[in-house]
Amino acid sequence: MSNPEVLIDRELAYPVFVIFCGQVTGCSAVSRSYSGASEEGDTLSPDTRASFPTRVARFQDAFWRFLRPHTIRGTIIGTTAVVVRALIDNSHLIDWGLLPKALRGLLALLCGNGYIVGINQIYDIGIDKVNKPFLPVAAGDLSIPAAWALVLSLALLGVIIVATNFGPLIMGLYSFGLFLGAIYSVPPLRLKRFAVAAFLIIATVRGFLLNFGVYYATRASLGLAYTWSPPILFITSFVTIFATVIAITKDLADVEGDRKFQISTFATKLGVRNIAFLGSGLLLMNYLGAIVAACILPEVFRKGFMVVSHSLLSAALIYQTWLLDASKYSKEAIAVYYRFIWNLFYAEGSCNSLSPTQFCELNNTKIIYLPIFNKWVR
Repeated sequence: MSNPEVLIDRELAYPVFVIFCGQVTGCSAVSRSYSGASEEGDTLSPDTRASFPTRVARFQDAFWRFLRPHTIRGTIIGTTAVVVRALIDNSHLIDWGLLPKALRGLLALLCGNGYIVGINQIYDIGIDKVNKPFLPVAAGDLSIPAAWALVLSLALLGVIIVATNFGPLIMGLYSFGLFLGAIYSVPPLRLKRFAVAAFLIIATVRGFLLNFGVYYATRASLGLAYTWSPPILFITSFVTIFATVIAITKDLADVEGDRKFQISTFATKLGVRNIAFLGSGLLLMNYLGAIVAACILPEVFRKGFMVVSHSLLSAALIYQTWLLDASKYSKEAIAVYYRFIWNLFYAEGSCNSLSPTQFCELNNTKIIYLPIFNKWVR
C-alpha cells in the first residue's frame, strides 16, 4: 500500500502556476485531469460540461469553506471588540473618516487568516481526508494549484494593505503572524506535530498578536502613543487564554487521523476526556478571572453585568461539558462541544463591544452606554 505522505508530496510537487487544472473545481490533483484525458480520450468531466455560472458557484462554495468561516467570525468579532475599546477610551477623537482605513485593516487580517488556514489544508490533505473530509481540498472540490494560488494571493494582498496603510511595527507583527502560520503547517518544521509548539503558536497569533496589533494600530490612527489600559489587559489576557482552549480542544475530533499520521496533540497524548475537562476548566478559570476583575475594578468594569454574564456563560459551559461526557465522547458530541466553544468566544466578543443598554441625548448628541466598560460613548 502506498504511503499517504508520499502521495501528498507528489501532489504538492506540481507547479502552482497551473491555476485551476483546466477546471474551477472538482480536481484534487493535476494528475487526475491528465490521467482522465489519456484514458478517456476527448471525454469531458462533469465539471468541464457544467455551465460557467455553475462552475463559478461551485468555486465560491469551495472558497468559502476553504476560508473556514468560524475563524472569520472570530477575527471580526475579536477585532471589533478591541477597536471599540480603544474608541471608548478616546471618544472625543472618533473620526468617521478613518472608517475606510479600519475596513482595510480588517480585510488584511482576514487575508492573513485565510492564508494560515489555507496553507494548513494544503499540507494536511491526508489527515483531512480522515478527520475533515468536508474541507474543499481534501474533498477534491478545490485543486492544489488553485489552493496555492489563493493562499499566495491572500498573503500578498494582506501584506500590500498593511504596508501601504500602517507603520513598520504593524508590518512586522503581521509578517511575524504569517511566518508563525507557515511554520505551523509547512515542512520541515511543521510545528503542529508537537503539542506544546502548536498551542503556543495559536495562542500567540489569535491572542497576543491580534489584540496588541489592532489596539496599537487603532491608537496610532487616532494620533496617540501606545499605552496599556486595564480593559485592554483584560481583553488580551482573556482572549489569549481562550485561544489556548481553542488550540487544545480543536484536536478532540481529530484523534484518529492525528495518530495515523503521527501528529502529537494533547488529545492523542492525554486522551479526549482529559483534554475536554482541561479546556473547560481553563475557560471556567477565565470566567472567574473576569468576575474577580469586575469586583476589584468597579470603576473600570460594570460589576453587575460582568458577574451575571460570565456566571451564565460558565453555567452553559458546565452543562455542555456534562452533555459531552454523557455522550461518551462521540464524534457528533465532540463537534457540538467544539462549536459551542467558538460560540462562547463570539459571545465574549459581543459582550465586550456590542452590549449597549441605554441611550440618551447629551448636547444634542446621541450617546450609548456600554455596560461592560461602565462608560458612555458617542
